[in-house]
Amino acid sequence: MKKILLVLVFILVLSFSVMAENFHIGIVTGTVSQSEDDLRGAEEMIRRYGDSSEGGMITHITYPDNFMQEMETTIIQIVALADDPMMKAVVVNQAVPGTVEAFRRIREVRPDILLLAGTPHEDPDMLSDEADLTLYPDAVARGYLIVKAAQELGANTFMHISFPRHMSYEMLSRRRDIMRETANDLGLNYVDMGSPDPVSDIGVAGAQQFILEKVPAWLEQYGEKTAFFCTNDAHTEPLLKRIAELGGYFIEADLPSPTMGYPGALGVEFSNEEKGNWPKILDKVEKKVIQAGGSGRMGTWAYSFGFSTSAALAEHAKNVIEGNSELLDMEDIMSAYEEFTPGAGWNGSLYVDADGIERENFMLIYQDTYIFGKGYLGMTDLEVPAKYFEIGQ
Repeated sequence: MKKILLVLVFILVLSFSVMAENFHIGIVTGTVSQSEDDLRGAEEMIRRYGDSSEGGMITHITYPDNFMQEMETTIIQIVALADDPMMKAVVVNQAVPGTVEAFRRIREVRPDILLLAGTPHEDPDMLSDEADLTLYPDAVARGYLIVKAAQELGANTFMHISFPRHMSYEMLSRRRDIMRETANDLGLNYVDMGSPDPVSDIGVAGAQQFILEKVPAWLEQYGEKTAFFCTNDAHTEPLLKRIAELGGYFIEADLPSPTMGYPGALGVEFSNEEKGNWPKILDKVEKKVIQAGGSGRMGTWAYSFGFSTSAALAEHAKNVIEGNSELLDMEDIMSAYEEFTPGAGWNGSLYVDADGIERENFMLIYQDTYIFGKGYLGMTDLEVPAKYFEIGQ
């Protein structure tokens, strides 16, 4: 009789375990051409937990490359994930325009679905009203830390390169203001430089050509101890190319990654075995940077923010659904990131809105800066002065 009872208990436990894992998580990213790292993070989750179309957990879709002009298509694609009765979480990384409306529509029909967003392009307050959790690379702390790192490496000028569309985003313009204030406080010359928008009529090619042609003149005018920062991914590759050739500093990209701009700028190619293996990718890029003369001048995050955010948000959602993590617990969220970024330091804080109210479901996070030929700078251990968190509120 006892054996029969034990067998029945085992079957019940097994059945409960199977039922507990019987759910889907949707991940929405850009395409390879727009945001490859984000997409690779989704692929890593499929590798771990399987594709939902084949009995696994993960459903991955991509939004249109021209998402500004195809916003309704983006919304429809995201909302369609809620048609799956097994869908329990939707992760959008990057949360491009249309995500707020898509989340609102999902919430109306499926309030049981967790809604998570990475790197939002829309108003933080609007998104935090609709999303259960939003993560953004810490524009506030990094506004200080990027300039501080540049100064520590020897820069005496800091140039911020952007265009009106990006400066209409609250977090990007706020970071710009913090960078300006930090540069002034640390004794660096600050330069605000305009540039063409890659999604305008000039296109990506025209925007990149602008950078290629202008960097030599900028270095001649401001000197080789100028540190450059650009808000757009398309500008990053030509900027890195010229800095490696001619001088200057590049601390880290807007969305840092060893694959952000460096492969194209320095001719780095990765085998299929290397893709997704960030220590190997970092090592290969580092050798090229040092060979090009960029040692001690050029940096990144050792692990792609786009990759780690797609993977970590999905992993965190899985842990929450299974009852192993709390949705808004910073330590639980950092643990999910550390799962995909061994050896890298992380830090962060809650977003404070324009009314001075902390948004518990909107978190600003950042990874330690890695300078090629030098290593980690320990920026996650520095305390950012409180005054910088008040700028732009």
